[in-house]
Amino acid sequence: MHLYDLSYRGCISCFTCKLKGGKSYGKCAVRDGLTPLLEKLAAADAFVLGSPIYFGNVTGEMRSFMERLLYQYLANTRQPSTLFTHKLRTAFVYTINVPESTLKATNYPALFKQNEDVLSRVFGQAGTLCSYETQQFEDYGKMVLEYFDPAQRVERRLKVFPEDCKRAYALGEKLAG
Repeated sequence: MHLYDLSYRGCISCFTCKLKGGKSYGKCAVRDGLTPLLEKLAAADAFVLGSPIYFGNVTGEMRSFMERLLYQYLANTRQPSTLFTHKLRTAFVYTINVPESTLKATNYPALFKQNEDVLSRVFGQAGTLCSYETQQFEDYGKMVLEYFDPAQRVERRLKVFPEDCKRAYALGEKLAG
């Protein structure tokens, strides 16, 4: 599902999903283009979220989606708990336009861990996969991008991206159980 094809917004803090005995207890009460997807995910055996990293985080659309997906199930209890009724295998796949070697100088590992932790807390299991130095354009000559060698990105796509795809396939097999 491509989030940009849907019309929705993030959590509006109505707290209807936390109302004891309410008809929307444990599920988002907002009805919009995201509602059918949230219902499908609740019935799924596994799912994978994917996002490029922009300005040190997932896209705005993904962030709004995550608010709606996750908050409905988070129980506001002293010990972390979930309102989700069963275990669900999940993973997050990121594309990121930096070399893996620079990751420690950024906050990206903390972001990846935070997202994995909240997915695990709510659904019981989560994995993470990153694809680094991704090729963003077919013709870099049309863009103002001077901080890396475009030819290197094209070559990397031919050599490394197929390996990333194999890792993604292996992750999918793991999620399928």
